[in-house]
Order: sequence, then structure tokens, then C-alpha cells
Amino acid sequence: VTVMFTDFKGFTSFSQNLSPELLVKTVDYYFSKFDAIMEKYELEKIKTIGDAYMCAGGLPFPTEDHPYKMVQAAFEIAQVMEETKLNPPKDIVPFDVRIGINTGTIIAGVVGTRKFAYDIWGDTVNVAARMESLSEPGRVNVSQSTYLLIRDSYACEHRGQIHVKNKGMMDMYFVNEKKDEPTIKAKKENIINI
Repeated sequence: VTVMFTDFKGFTSFSQNLSPELLVKTVDYYFSKFDAIMEKYELEKIKTIGDAYMCAGGLPFPTEDHPYKMVQAAFEIAQVMEETKLNPPKDIVPFDVRIGINTGTIIAGVVGTRKFAYDIWGDTVNVAARMESLSEPGRVNVSQSTYLLIRDSYACEHRGQIHVKNKGMMDMYFVNEKKDEPTIKAKKENIINI
């Protein structure tokens, strides 16, 4: 599966100066937008923890395209945040967002006896959280495992190896944009040149 975490930069310190009503209204505004994006790409919202949003693709029903859908969803989340900064609705506080994505195996299920919640665990989830915390505002930071799956479709920028808590040095990549599909004319020119 592909796991994504998002987090609002400076949220904890900023929220100390907001009224509870404004805080809840702001978080609800963003997470409602994120929920709509998850639905659009058939991705699974797992949970929110404060200002962090966690979702996954490729479950509960396996799919092949979850890394691509997750990256597209990440771009749309970044776009929501940027548009809100440029033109904030009344009583909505603009924030920068950090986004991290990782692909791998996970364990999923429901545990406990009260307030049942579907959740996911494992190293893949932990690495996705690290990709988010080591990202930069407005950027989509992916692990090498995700990069290897999306590199033919997305232009990525290698960040080098970065130290990850409890993991050591790991390769990371910023996803910059979707690569353009070659035009029919370009395809014909390539055939002629061959």
C-alpha cells in the first residue's frame, strides 16, 4: 500500500493563540477538503491526530495504481493549502502543509472493544510519518520505494540521503510535477527518426 501523512507547519504554537471555535472550524475546513480528495481518488482516510491527516491507498481492496493516485492527491492537498493562503475564507487560518509518502507492506485491522477504528501499523507507516516530518512546506516528499514506482510518470528531485530517526540514512525525493504524455506528433517524429 501507499501511506501518506500531512501536517500543518507551526500548528501547535499557532493554535495557542486561536479560540477553540476558530481552531475547530479551520481544521474541519481543511480536513473536509482532504476527505473529498480521498474520495475522488478512491483512497482510504485512516485517521486524524490533531492537525495530522493519515491516509492509505491499495486497501482495503488491493489496487495497482495507488502510488500514482496518492501523489495526485498530495498535489491537490498542496493546492488547497496554497489557494487558501492566497484567498482565505472568512474565519479560516492559512497554514503551510508538509506531505510525506511511503509505499510498502502494512498490517491493517480493527482492535479493541470500544470505539472501533480501522487502523494500520508497521514500518511502512513509520517511514511515511518520517517522510512528512522531513518534508518542506508545500512539497511532496517520497521515499525511495515510492519513487521507484512513480519515476516514469513524475519528475522527481533526489534530495540525497537524509538521516531518519530509528532508520539511519534514507534516500528521499521531492515530486515536482507529472511528466507530460508525449504528443501524437512527437510519437510520430520518434518513429520516423528510428
